[in-house]
Amino acid sequence: MKKIDYKRELGPLYKASPKKPELIAVPDMNFLMVDGKGSPESPGFSAAVEALFALAYALKFRVKKGGGEIDYGVMPLEGLWWADDYSVFITGDKKRWMWTVMIMQPDLIDHALVEEMTDEVAAKKNPEALSKVRFHSYTEGLAAQITHIGPFSEEGPTIEGLHDFIRESGHELNGKHHEIYLSDTRRAAPERWKTIIRQPVS
Repeated sequence: MKKIDYKRELGPLYKASPKKPELIAVPDMNFLMVDGKGSPESPGFSAAVEALFALAYALKFRVKKGGGEIDYGVMPLEGLWWADDYSVFITGDKKRWMWTVMIMQPDLIDHALVEEMTDEVAAKKNPEALSKVRFHSYTEGLAAQITHIGPFSEEGPTIEGLHDFIRESGHELNGKHHEIYLSDTRRAAPERWKTIIRQPVS
């Protein structure tokens, strides 16, 4: 059986320096996605994450057992964050935050397979937010990124440094704030959490 490590194969898309920002070209990729609004501590956010992982693992095992002799690791959770008024991120008004949580899917996953496994997951577990999961492509193009090490509450200086780098390199912010969560926050201590902070630029 062929085992594929997509995080390794995709290189800089899922590995960034914690010391200095860098510019990368991000291609079009397919994701399982759930859109929502409100605090990341809310039940709605937790339900979205649960549904995403339930379907992502169902797809992984379907491919593994489907005769293709391919096994791969489920990719990490990612989040897009934005607001109508970005001052709410400074004031901490989490009720007005908007988000899309998502998990990247390899090219061997298509719409038909997602529909098939959505029905199967619904029949077995039926997570609360399963009906909200969509399979969609997402393109960022040129982006700047850096790895933040530590709790999410301490991301501010890392984000500020990334934005300074973007402006100093002659670019402008363009698109949604993007985070890739590389650590299992249930097991790792907060001071060791690793999060890629990515910002598309123009």
